Amino acid sequence: MTAQRIHDTVADDFARVNDLIIKRLSSDVPLVEKIAQYIIESGGKRLRPLLVLLSSRALDYDQNGHLKLAAVIEFLHTATLLHDDVVDTSDMRRGRSTANARWGNAPSVLVGDFLYARAFEMMVELKSLPIMEVLSHATAVIAEGEVLQLMNVKNPDVSEDKYMEVIHNKTAMLFEAASHTGALLAGADEKQEKALKDYGKHLGLAFQLVDDALDYTGDAQAMGKNVGDDLAEGKPTLPLIHAMANSSEDDRQLIRNAIRKGGLDDLPRILTIVNDSGALEYTLKKAREQAQLAKACAEQLPASEHTTALSQLADLAVERVS
Repeated sequence: MTAQRIHDTVADDFARVNDLIIKRLSSDVPLVEKIAQYIIESGGKRLRPLLVLLSSRALDYDQNGHLKLAAVIEFLHTATLLHDDVVDTSDMRRGRSTANARWGNAPSVLVGDFLYARAFEMMVELKSLPIMEVLSHATAVIAEGEVLQLMNVKNPDVSEDKYMEVIHNKTAMLFEAASHTGALLAGADEKQEKALKDYGKHLGLAFQLVDDALDYTGDAQAMGKNVGDDLAEGKPTLPLIHAMANSSEDDRQLIRNAIRKGGLDDLPRILTIVNDSGALEYTLKKAREQAQLAKACAEQLPASEHTTALSQLADLAVERVS
């Protein structure tokens, strides 16, 4: 099943979610609407709202609340992107200028706040305390993940366990919340709820692991960002952590110094070290392990085209090149 076929299983739902997103972006302040529309329409994969739709439909949900929930998830995700790009001083995302590069940091942060507020307005409209509990907790964990990552910047002593904690909080948590709340909305039993919650967590981890590998192997045009961006920001991701643990002392010190100072002065040599140390193969192996765990969770759900799509989505997460 291709990415297009996965989307096709919920194509009508997706079209309605997009309409709802545009409608709920409306604001009396023109700049708010302009920046919010710019970032939401910038060509993202919309994986998180897709998880809401697939998870709820996999449990035969047949009402309309999943449309609003999917929009909520997309607004939460977009708000984090706006804030992330300011924190990371990024100037390119998905092949386009970031909002902060075009309009400045202050408007980007404030529009991110607007999207959080709009998401919580819509969340209340769903009238589900369990869903509100999951999403409010997820929002707090994601913020903690951002702070934890910030604390780790330019720190070459970050362990693999600490790295996994960061990517769980920063990335996998919203995947987990999307599939979990989709299950709650559909009235999942205890086993189904756990299966879909864990599915989202493992899928999110697989997705981020591949992202971090692609930072050292990917094509800048396909990825919509520059190769080596993580190194430039001094982020000790798994490819670097593993390379430091499996290289000569000279190479280890080169990577440590590069993380401490940031920048790309040593990128060509570090790319060679990362490749020679087996770090990329190790990172992708970890991603495939997470994808297999996600598929095992999907297998616990009733058989349907939506369940099949969830399983295939885990495969696509580790096969992608951007």
